[in-house]
This record gives sequence, C-alpha cells and structure tokens, in this order.
Amino acid sequence: MTIAYWCVLIALFLPYVSTVAAKALGGGFTPKHNHDPRALQATLTGPAKRANNAQLNAFEVTPAFAAAVIIAHQVGHAAQTTIDLLAIWFVVSRVLYLICYLADWAPIRSLVWGVGMALIASFFFVSA
Repeated sequence: MTIAYWCVLIALFLPYVSTVAAKALGGGFTPKHNHDPRALQATLTGPAKRANNAQLNAFEVTPAFAAAVIIAHQVGHAAQTTIDLLAIWFVVSRVLYLICYLADWAPIRSLVWGVGMALIASFFFVSA
C-alpha cells in the first residue's frame, strides 16, 4: 500500500469528523436525535450547520480524490513520491477546509477548496 492509498482511506473517514462536530455542536448525541439524525441536520444553525455543510462537501469531493489517486497509480507515469505528496497535501487541505468552515472564514475556505480541487487535477497532470 502506498501513502497515497492510505490518504484515500483517511479521506473516506474525514466526512465523519465533520459529522461528529455537527452533532456535538448541535446537541445531537441523544437517543431522540439518533432515531432521525437527518431531521436534526435540517434544524442546525451556526457552527453546527457549517460542520454539516463541511460533511456534505467532503462526501462530494472524496470520490474524485479517490479516482484521481487510483488513475495516477494505474497510469504509472508519475513518481510515487509525487503522488504521495499530492495525496498528503489533499488530506491537509481537507482538514484546513473543515477548520475554515467551523471558524466561518468563508473567503479562506473557498481558497482552500480551490487548492484541494487543483490538487485533484494535479494527479492527472503529473500522470500525463
């Protein structure tokens, strides 16, 4: 297993960090909320809502990241170190994205999102 593949595993679990944050900030760790967590999500406000939004975005972007890593490995034109570093930086960008979302730093969050998307595209460019 390469470092990049381990980063895919980490990225697959990162949305759940946002889920836990949304529930913790929104008071959702109760039996009542556990029966219908999506109803709780619909009522969230402030930092809890932003954590939920970060969760949704993470679920949206992770498949593209996983595909990019797999394709870069399959094509085989890029050095493994390059693929690993891109993957590490992507995971770092996703952690920063969550921090920016929770802190309500919208312009910085958008910039970090753009960096993450550029990193996904980079897997294709370095493999071409």
